[in-house]
Amino acid sequence: MNGAEQDAALLRKLRSDLSRRIDLLVGSTEKRVTDVPGLTIVRRVKPTAPLCVTYEPSLAVITQGRKEVVLGARTFVYDESRYLLTSVDLPIVSHIPEASESKPFIGLALKLELAVVRELLSVAELPAQESAGDSSPAMATGKTTAEILDACRRLVDLVGKPREIVVLSGLIQRELIFRVLQGPEGARLRAIATLGNQSHRTAKAIEWIRTNYAKPLRVEDLAEMTGMAVSTFHHHFRALTSMSPLQYQKQIRLQTARGRMVTEGIDAATAAFEVGYESPSQFNREYRRQFGQPPVKDVRNLRASQTSVAVSG
Repeated sequence: MNGAEQDAALLRKLRSDLSRRIDLLVGSTEKRVTDVPGLTIVRRVKPTAPLCVTYEPSLAVITQGRKEVVLGARTFVYDESRYLLTSVDLPIVSHIPEASESKPFIGLALKLELAVVRELLSVAELPAQESAGDSSPAMATGKTTAEILDACRRLVDLVGKPREIVVLSGLIQRELIFRVLQGPEGARLRAIATLGNQSHRTAKAIEWIRTNYAKPLRVEDLAEMTGMAVSTFHHHFRALTSMSPLQYQKQIRLQTARGRMVTEGIDAATAAFEVGYESPSQFNREYRRQFGQPPVKDVRNLRASQTSVAVSG
């Protein structure tokens, strides 16, 4: 067996071991937020319809299957061989095209703390990388190496072991971030974590919208906040998110309203006002355009789907 064959065999073994561990931990629940800080594990036995969600800064690794993520006009496909790196909060549409009982979709996601990224950048001697281009979004895929899979396996092994979590989870997260930062896919994450960088300043504006989505938005104020001209700010914002600031705010508002209607049972008019809409009719139009159905019908279908999963589980 030559070197390439040995590497491929090692990757298969690591993926198989990690899949088996996740399979045992998740069981029939499909998704589990673990007691390891920031770690979520997933196992799905059916394809999913396109789902509008917001991805936090995170590293997502698949050990079996593949997933499609649409950001603006861009589509990212990641699978057993490639991870997905998200560097700022991004409203996206996700889709698992294939999954079955015999071959479930299995993966994990680890939320990334930018403070840890900055810490590593300050102490680690990382190889020089080309700076993230102006058109490079805050999302990228990269090669899933044996080192990344091994670190993920060790992180998953901590689930249910509180004493070990306290000591080891932070170290393994640092290792994973370190490995991502060494590759070209980590260029945007580096830039966003670097104080004073235009990507970092734009990310602060993104964070402001994410936190204050219900407030009126003036692009001029955001540009002033970042110390950029309005046109320059627009350019960098669209580069990172693949959408304008107003489009970003609308996505966050609609997703938040949808979540509250489903989980808290509030009506559409109340949800509309609480997320910042002044007109329920405008909210209904934009909601239907985004999710394909009016709020009442969409929420009813989502609740029915959740009940079905709970009963079958």
